[in-house]
Amino acid sequence: MFKKIARIFKIKELRGKILFIISLLVVYRLVANIPLPGVDLSQLKTFFESNQLFGMLNAFSGGGMSNISIVLLGVGPYITASIIMQLMTMIFPKLEKLQKEEGEAGRQKFNMWTRWLTVPLAIIQTFAMINLLKSQNVIGELSTPEMVNILVVATAGTIFLMWLGELITEKGIGNGVSVIIFAGIVAGLPGSISKIAATFESTDLFGYVLFVLVGLFTIFGVVLVNEGQRNIPISYAKRIRGNKTFGGTSTHLPLRVNQAGVIPIIFAISIMLFPGLIANFFVNSDKETVAQVARFVSQLFQNQWFYGSAYFIMVVLFTYFYTAVVFDPNKISDNLQKQGGYVPGVRPGNATAEFLSFVINRITLSGSIFLGAIAVLPLIIQGFTGISALTVGGTSILIAVSVVIEMVKQIEGQMVMRDYEGF
Repeated sequence: MFKKIARIFKIKELRGKILFIISLLVVYRLVANIPLPGVDLSQLKTFFESNQLFGMLNAFSGGGMSNISIVLLGVGPYITASIIMQLMTMIFPKLEKLQKEEGEAGRQKFNMWTRWLTVPLAIIQTFAMINLLKSQNVIGELSTPEMVNILVVATAGTIFLMWLGELITEKGIGNGVSVIIFAGIVAGLPGSISKIAATFESTDLFGYVLFVLVGLFTIFGVVLVNEGQRNIPISYAKRIRGNKTFGGTSTHLPLRVNQAGVIPIIFAISIMLFPGLIANFFVNSDKETVAQVARFVSQLFQNQWFYGSAYFIMVVLFTYFYTAVVFDPNKISDNLQKQGGYVPGVRPGNATAEFLSFVINRITLSGSIFLGAIAVLPLIIQGFTGISALTVGGTSILIAVSVVIEMVKQIEGQMVMRDYEGF
């Protein structure tokens, strides 16, 4: 491992990319510790420690909520905007054509619309969050100029993180949004460990040992799912041009069990947190009917069995959804046909596309169920042990391991592309 790390830093361009990304993450962590103006931080620690929903939201935002920093929402609004835009492509064929068929210019325009949608979502989510904290007596009354100031600063913080994420993505070492979330999770580890050490009791020993075992199993499962693939045999017909013969070789098309990577987990958490946040916002409404509905929804999402079931279903659905976005059987079939390739025993064209679609749906089913099971496993363990840290910890492990695997693969790909001697 150390030899590989040394080889990585011997390549000037790759070394520069890694150091650039590390510097951006340092800037992100500095910004995450700058509190918003006009906010009293004295009551926040107890609130986040006692509320499981906000504990998970704090972990998901990279710790930016625990001190109401200028990036308190993290990249949440950008993720929500991405989900909305991806769903819109299924409703409006022109958006799908813009994203997939119009090349780089079309993708840039699609990404620009996603960025513009992030701005109003960030304003709305910041307003809802501040009012929610006010309703829970965590934040005192704010004047209109103070509220406007917070909205502007928090929205600018989200846009700043979105920009950092895109800079990281451009370097080709991991997805920028995922890397930022990963950095927030890792930054919170020392504090979590010190808290566990300070509050440890002998009666909790079994629960924490079980948590370590679940963590190891989660790491094993995530690696297994991300590394698993189905190889589709591909043959190329012989073609004679002049005195030269082309083709006639055999290879394979690798189909990963989990084509979507860590994105389904991030999408699922974003959606699952939203109803609880809205419900908590209306719990103290003057209208009794609205307050009752809000209390019902809030209690429903605090129920571990309902939350776990919904979380599992969302992970499975988003795995299928994102796989459909990144994997196009028709396009792959057309490319194979143009290059003279075919799947043995399957006719080129539509038959090949249908075959690939059947295979990817079948392997995605097993991958999505396994990924969903790993995601809800900490919830099940928490139901038996009663330790709320397991829920946040299990989800964090799931995201962190997936991001690390993705980054390692992209770094190795860049090293192989340069044909580094001895690699």
